[in-house]
Amino acid sequence: VPLVDSGGGLVQAGGSLRLSCAASRSVFSINYAAWHRQAPGKQRELVAAISSGGSTNYADSVKGRFTILRDNAKNTVYLQMDSLKAEDTAVYYCNAVGRDSGGVYQAYWGQGTQVTVSS
Repeated sequence: VPLVDSGGGLVQAGGSLRLSCAASRSVFSINYAAWHRQAPGKQRELVAAISSGGSTNYADSVKGRFTILRDNAKNTVYLQMDSLKAEDTAVYYCNAVGRDSGGVYQAYWGQGTQVTVSS
């Protein structure tokens, strides 16, 4: 599995969670990376993204509460989620563009991790 999402769980409103997206050895380096989420009955939406240079952008609904981070040495991307709200409940998916063993850039998706915020 090229990308493995983890870190989801059940948390009370106002709490925090840290999601991780770890690239396997088949992905040689992550370039662009992002977190998306999909709530029941809703379309998948972009939550946060980070470029190879470290530039970030966020959905308006999470600005000031979520932070996307990357550790290039570990080929891992994180989503720090603070001040969680019930409306943040969703399955969160990591999406990344990275080089494969042939040096070709590919787009990868993680399997998703459930985040449930109780009010």
